[in-house]
Amino acid sequence: MTGFFRPIVAGAEWPARLIACVGAAIGIALTIVACAQVPPSIADLPIIVAPLGASAVLVFAVPASPLAQPWPVVGGNVVSTLVGVSAFHLIPDTTLAAGAAVGAAILAMSLLRCLHPPGGAAALTAVIGSQGIHAAGYAFAVAPVGINSIALVALGVAWHRMTRRSYPHRAPPPAAPTQAGIHLVDIDAALAEMHEGFDISREDLDALLSRAQVHAQARRQ
Repeated sequence: MTGFFRPIVAGAEWPARLIACVGAAIGIALTIVACAQVPPSIADLPIIVAPLGASAVLVFAVPASPLAQPWPVVGGNVVSTLVGVSAFHLIPDTTLAAGAAVGAAILAMSLLRCLHPPGGAAALTAVIGSQGIHAAGYAFAVAPVGINSIALVALGVAWHRMTRRSYPHRAPPPAAPTQAGIHLVDIDAALAEMHEGFDISREDLDALLSRAQVHAQARRQ
């Protein structure tokens, strides 16, 4: 049973996870405080939207993920909300509108290179939300969704700088390449062959594999 509780994210040990917990708690709390200073245009609108809780998990717990970077967080949430509002207005049936909103949001985020899982929840919220959300229309994508997202990203940047982590993430340089080493073209070929999407950038894969190769060579000597 011990292995069951091992972290499923590679490299995420307990100190990093505790830092993520504290960062997310502070980040969400301060996002609410900051956004409360902006008076809502409609009384029924929330100060913070639920998808921001999922965004906080990505920003603070897996800051190296391509899905957690500033553009995916802000762009993914805002674009998906716009899609959800459009689906609500164009499709009378709520069930069909909800499904279309999430599916179209994934497509829009993919095309705009801002894929962010909480965006699906943002699109769904625009369809099944309160009367105040529906009355706000497209403005809901700006306030509170856009303002929430920008505030969370800004707090994420500040937190990770304080804790000396890379965010926005920049891939570390790969180890010194060798003639027999793995190159980006090899990674691209392997990814194309596997027909799968992985939550890690090509550059991070390159750095990880090249450094692993150096350690493997050192172990054999």
